[in-house]
Amino acid sequence: MPKSPDISLPDPRRWQALVFIALAQLMVVLDSTIVNIALPTAQQDLGISDGNRQWVITAYALAFGGLLLFGGRIADLWGRKQAFVVGLIGFALASALGGAATNEAMMLASRALQGAFGALLAPAALSLLAVMFTDAKERAKAFGIYGAIAGGGAAVGLLLGGFLTEYLNWRWTFYVNIPFAAVAAIGAYFVIHEPKGARNRSSLDVPGVILSTLGLVALVYGFTRAEHSGWSDSLTIGSFVASVVLLAAFVLVEAKVKAPLLPLRVLTERNRAGVYLSLGLAIIAMFGLFLFLTFYLQIVKGYSPVKTGFAFMPMVVGMITGSTQIGARLMTRVPPRMLMGPGFVLAALGMLLLTQMEVDSSYAAVVMPAQLLLGLGMGTAFMPAMSLSTYGVNPADSGVASAMVNTSQQVGGAIGTALLNTIAASATTSYISSHAAGAADPRLLEFQGMVHGFTTAIWWAVGILAAAAVIAFTMVTARGAAGAEAAGGPGASDGDTDEAVKMPVIAH
Repeated sequence: MPKSPDISLPDPRRWQALVFIALAQLMVVLDSTIVNIALPTAQQDLGISDGNRQWVITAYALAFGGLLLFGGRIADLWGRKQAFVVGLIGFALASALGGAATNEAMMLASRALQGAFGALLAPAALSLLAVMFTDAKERAKAFGIYGAIAGGGAAVGLLLGGFLTEYLNWRWTFYVNIPFAAVAAIGAYFVIHEPKGARNRSSLDVPGVILSTLGLVALVYGFTRAEHSGWSDSLTIGSFVASVVLLAAFVLVEAKVKAPLLPLRVLTERNRAGVYLSLGLAIIAMFGLFLFLTFYLQIVKGYSPVKTGFAFMPMVVGMITGSTQIGARLMTRVPPRMLMGPGFVLAALGMLLLTQMEVDSSYAAVVMPAQLLLGLGMGTAFMPAMSLSTYGVNPADSGVASAMVNTSQQVGGAIGTALLNTIAASATTSYISSHAAGAADPRLLEFQGMVHGFTTAIWWAVGILAAAAVIAFTMVTARGAAGAEAAGGPGASDGDTDEAVKMPVIAH
């Protein structure tokens, strides 16, 4: 394929563009946790029942997870800059609706709209990085910053959510998105210039859109329902069955149509498959941890929302350090698996330290060092994973490849919250029932049972992170970006990768 000057010439304002892309990514990621802290107050103000409370979280997760592939392909077809700006404007308007909500229906509608526009925005942001940063060293730095934000944003959301709820009003957890989105949209409009040769001109695969959206919605809903209704609930089982049928039909359709929503070559390339799997598993462990540590610090240790947010800062510091100082510096020198594998192992060691947590554990002795290890490990692993997610992909397909990373994170988050929470709840109930007879202090017993449940589930998270490390070591075979002077190299399995896009070379 002839070289495309549009793609090979680096954009002179790419670093300015990165600022606005990173700002938008921070907004989307912190929104996944910022509302959690505000939820009890919002529920009371709007008269939302306990049965419907979880829909404030679920509505966002379903729309985001279900529409990601569609959003990624829209970005490819429509143009990533346009999709990015429209996604930001839509997200801001949906946030304004949530902040002004006067009843349950307005709140749930705003959360669903936030998820839908987030599904357009998130893959557009990642794929813009993929087509704008083509030099190996620059790409490492750009993805280092992006990886730090993708990993640490959720913890920042807990801090910001606690501060806004405690000192202002829960409505500000929605309104805070508006200045983020406005600055990012205005900046992106004037600064970002997407390479023209990177756009996909094929038609939209409507059957693929319908099947993938319904299949992913059913999958995410199955896990979120399992959390509060149990794994044996008929609707939970029905959701999983429907998801398998719909996603199997989606794969069959994609194998036959001329212009598929998700070209199967995006999934079957070994490195990308390894990234999607290992990243999804890591997110399962991380989301469960956020949930348990928030409960532990607020309920057992009695921390205020703001103090809880600050208590998560060591993880954020670790993430930023691991991503920008370790991952970005070494990515062009060592194979990606030598960052991802050890990164997940380090995170597993941090998680292992948390299994020693007790009711009277010292924050400084247990929680803080565990968070630092987790942050360093995840930051180091996330950075090459984000970069490899668009490895060897035709630039015209980078939106949908980016969407797959977001999909693995979103589905991983739903699985982590449901699976680990169920394990913790079961272990807590078992502990309390077996120790109730000799308990002198019922309140202490309740806390002991809760912590026992958390540590039991965290043991599972250790195993899940170990599995992520094994997958990274065995499936990710790219040799690294150093010396990769041509696009795709011998291992670019898609067969249609532009020669000017510098990517890591696959070891066969």
